[in-house]
Amino acid sequence: MAYNQIIDIVFGCIFAFCSLLVFHFIFFSIVGIFAYKKYPKAKTQRKYGIIIPARNEEKVVGNLIKSIYKNNYPQDKLHVFVIAHNCTDKTAEISRELGATVYEYNNPNECTMGYAFRHLFKCIKRDYGINSYDGFFLFNADNILSADYFEKMNDAFDSCNGEYVITSFRNSKNFGSNIISGMYGLYFMIGCRLESRGRTVLNCSTRVQGTGYVINSKLVEDGWKYVTLTEDWEFTADQILKGQKIKYCDEAVFYDEQPTSFKVMWRQRVRWSRGHLLVYLQKTKELLKSLFSFKKKNKVSTYDILINIMPFCLVLTTISILQFIMLLFSPLFGISLGPVLLEWLKRMLFVSVTTYATGLLSAIVIFILERKRIKNVSFFKKVVMSLVWPLFLLLQFPIDVVAVFNKNCGWKTIPHDDTTDFETLNETGGSEVVVLKANADNSENNSDSTTVVNE
Repeated sequence: MAYNQIIDIVFGCIFAFCSLLVFHFIFFSIVGIFAYKKYPKAKTQRKYGIIIPARNEEKVVGNLIKSIYKNNYPQDKLHVFVIAHNCTDKTAEISRELGATVYEYNNPNECTMGYAFRHLFKCIKRDYGINSYDGFFLFNADNILSADYFEKMNDAFDSCNGEYVITSFRNSKNFGSNIISGMYGLYFMIGCRLESRGRTVLNCSTRVQGTGYVINSKLVEDGWKYVTLTEDWEFTADQILKGQKIKYCDEAVFYDEQPTSFKVMWRQRVRWSRGHLLVYLQKTKELLKSLFSFKKKNKVSTYDILINIMPFCLVLTTISILQFIMLLFSPLFGISLGPVLLEWLKRMLFVSVTTYATGLLSAIVIFILERKRIKNVSFFKKVVMSLVWPLFLLLQFPIDVVAVFNKNCGWKTIPHDDTTDFETLNETGGSEVVVLKANADNSENNSDSTTVVNE
């Protein structure tokens, strides 16, 4: 057997193995397309603290606070806390005028959102007591909530007796602003529809995506410790290691503002990628130990998050480069280099085309399935977004490479100036559904919940 054929077989097996590692994502996606978990009406309206970190968010923080007040949930059960974090504008003043409890925290060396959470929970523990609340909602200052957000989230939280973290459907209030904001909108919708829904229906843990989730107050009795560039990934991995589950409530919708410029998009995604890599380096050893421990349960969720935090694009890039380097030695074995490299390029092109087609299909599926939740986006824009979406995904390869070498990748302000309000976003309802059957899940005390599929 020729040298180049051996190299092809070896690396073909490696790529096949990598594909098998993520094969379960397809299963989650199929389930998420057709079903989701509907939670029973809560027996108790629980009391919540609302956590809002804000850094120079005077243009948008007021709309979030107003959307909280306009929710159809008892206002005496909600307490809004704003942490004005390294602010130089009127964020604190505006929040106080609207009735929020505001704390100001200035430390330029502690600028990630996790530090804001950590300081605020210290203040709440000192002034109000963490256990004065059943749970805490974590938001971003640019968020807007649907009218029944707290009602639906409370249903989910109550159904599991507050034992699990509950995350929600992340929509975009500026989905149709331009192509870049649309790419972000697709990214988060795909995460909800093709990841979180299926995981929850199958009783596996999902992950939090930024904010828009509720936690039991017991989780922060000793404070908040997640302060990395991507505290959401760190928090998710830690909860699964502790045996906690993160569930998803599809009926609770919140909106946030997405970047509209390539420069901001690139900067943010490099930061995400760097933070993702750091979480991978910190948590992989613990996750592997948990995965192979006979005493630990929820193996599927442990394996799933282990694969999720893996910098997959970086791994594939490294493998491809190694294969290319190995093929360069072909002339030493009497094999012409030109045809060998041409064959390698053809395979890389095939993989790229297949990846593009898969990405295009996922965008089309989301635009069809979530058409009632995607507002103010013309058909022409949807077509363009679908065509560009795979390129948005493929851009992750150079972003991951840059993130490896960008050791000074700090958190910088993402500008928020979209003033879309509660009334605008709550003009129409969500998708129509039909209940098929009860989902008996005794482990969650959730016998009244139902599995729902779209018509």
